Amino acid sequence: MADDDFPGAQPFVPASATIDGLRAAARDCRGCHLYENATQTVFSSGSATARVVLVGEQPGDQEDRRGEPFVGPAGALLDRALDDAGIDRKLAYVTNAVKHFKFSQAGEGKRRIHQKPDQREVNACRPWLTAELEILDPDVIVALGATAGQSLMGRDFRVTRSRGVLIEWPPREGEPLAKASRFLLATIHPSAVLRADDRETAYAGLVDDLKVAAQVLA
Repeated sequence: MADDDFPGAQPFVPASATIDGLRAAARDCRGCHLYENATQTVFSSGSATARVVLVGEQPGDQEDRRGEPFVGPAGALLDRALDDAGIDRKLAYVTNAVKHFKFSQAGEGKRRIHQKPDQREVNACRPWLTAELEILDPDVIVALGATAGQSLMGRDFRVTRSRGVLIEWPPREGEPLAKASRFLLATIHPSAVLRADDRETAYAGLVDDLKVAAQVLA
């Protein structure tokens, strides 16, 4: 089936659902072609009363196998960075802009190599993130990397121009939220730290950004 033949996630998103209801419904999402090769939908982890929402790009290999976001090396680094920034991950809600693992593979049994989701795939999955945020209505949303930032703020958003800065985040048209004051903060994805030539400096920058988000929760 061609990409244009897929309907996007909206037909699969139940009305008036809880977070648990969204998680259950997302298991059967066929909104784009990524479900065809992924092991399972990787939706989210965390409480529906969380004040901070962390949005990544997409699940990786280990997340795809285990069904939870941020449980691989990038997740371990994120846990450490949150702790150093004074944010308890147990009190955070963690999700991704895209809910299925996109990868390339040279042959059966070969390592699955992460591929960046394209704009059509991000847009197709956007209704899930919209529904999550409508229910959660957090004080601060942390966009981890470019894909998350563009999913939340539009394709022209650049993390490099806006990282570490609290941005008043009005909802997009048709996305009502209850709180009068909400913020978005963009930073690098933890995997970017793992790829950096100078990991110590990259990690310190991530922690500094997260400390700005922590101020909202104080």
